[in-house]
Amino acid sequence: MKRIILVTGGARSGKSTFAEALAMRLSPNPVYLATAQALDEEMADRVRRHQERRGPAWTTVEEPLFISRCDMTGRTVLVDCLTLFASNVFFAEGEDVDVSLARLKREVDAFTVPDAQYIFVTNEIGMGGIGATATTRRYTDLLGWLNQYVASRADEVWLLVSGIPLKIKSQE
Repeated sequence: MKRIILVTGGARSGKSTFAEALAMRLSPNPVYLATAQALDEEMADRVRRHQERRGPAWTTVEEPLFISRCDMTGRTVLVDCLTLFASNVFFAEGEDVDVSLARLKREVDAFTVPDAQYIFVTNEIGMGGIGATATTRRYTDLLGWLNQYVASRADEVWLLVSGIPLKIKSQE
């Protein structure tokens, strides 16, 4: 049953909606592991809209920093998203890319040990140009390397472009 699926794409490309539909095809009651922190009203509104869209079939678990603490054995779990998870760890680790990447890899590895179906959503932020600040450039590097790492371990990788899913990796 163990399977890792990565869903990537740009902002507002349809990643979350696609990943949610995929999770519902795999399980009648999937888990939504939220890495976001509603630190302002705008983010709280986004979280509320996501929850309303998903509906009651979902179990929601919120974990911004330590996903490995969440035992999802036998479940289908959607982690939304690696982008915010990486950001949370990056700032918790003092913006140190090497330390953050090592920690993120350890977390992903430990989290995905149990027999479960894992769907990770992430953003492709490196396709849009060079960040204006050193912090932005370091974070872009970190997320790009994390995405490559998860993609290398994934059984399937999907790229969403303008709401259109493109399968770019498959173990079939």
